[in-house]
Amino acid sequence: MALALAAVWLLSLALLKKDLGKTKGKSRFRDVFSKSRAVNVPVAARLFLFASRDVWFVVALPVFLASQFGWDHWLVGGFLALWIIGYGIVQAAAPRITGMQSGGLPDGRSAFRWAIVLAVIPALIATALIGGIHPAASLLGGLLLFGIVFAVSSSLHSYLIVSYAREDGVSMDVGFYYMANALGRLLGTLLSGWVYQHAGLEACLWISSGFLLLTAAISVLLPKHRGAQTTLKENEKAWPPAAFGRGVGEPAARLTI
Repeated sequence: MALALAAVWLLSLALLKKDLGKTKGKSRFRDVFSKSRAVNVPVAARLFLFASRDVWFVVALPVFLASQFGWDHWLVGGFLALWIIGYGIVQAAAPRITGMQSGGLPDGRSAFRWAIVLAVIPALIATALIGGIHPAASLLGGLLLFGIVFAVSSSLHSYLIVSYAREDGVSMDVGFYYMANALGRLLGTLLSGWVYQHAGLEACLWISSGFLLLTAAISVLLPKHRGAQTTLKENEKAWPPAAFGRGVGEPAARLTI
């Protein structure tokens, strides 16, 4: 592994362009915080999206599996590891699921729809646990379904931030976006332990559903495709300009707020 990493490092020194990733001017710390509404809106949505997962997944879920179902550490860890692997597989297939691979361009409406669907799942799991409806099947089945929908939603948001980022400053905008991602995970992790201790897993699930409704509400503010493809000249007149709403090699699309 060490030799492979060393080889990659040497190849990167020899083959990568020296100015790759450099901006035209020096950046100050305050420049990390975007002034673009098109970036700030998905940043806020991302924060609550990841807080909604970690508020029940990080602390509450493994403790619940061990204390209520009697699972040992190996079983809990193995199950969560398989969940993460499956999550990654779904993320790899996300372009097919969302229609991007066939030329469809996701927008704010796509993010809203996926967030609404996702918000229903923790609420259903909590309802089943409170009602004592097959707790193991409800929790594990709901967790698998949540992982599938969350993986697609997360991939969709990742695509949107790259498409909304400034041409000269993509790394800053994406960095700010993932800073919000980390803040959401921190918030979710802290709440996961505290809420579970005081109110149990069901409360964590209700909070998760609430965070996802906030994500959906914020997603309403994301730009939306107005319809047919436009020429690059027409797209530059739309707000904001600079490749808004499209990836590399994808057609320009008129967007509106």
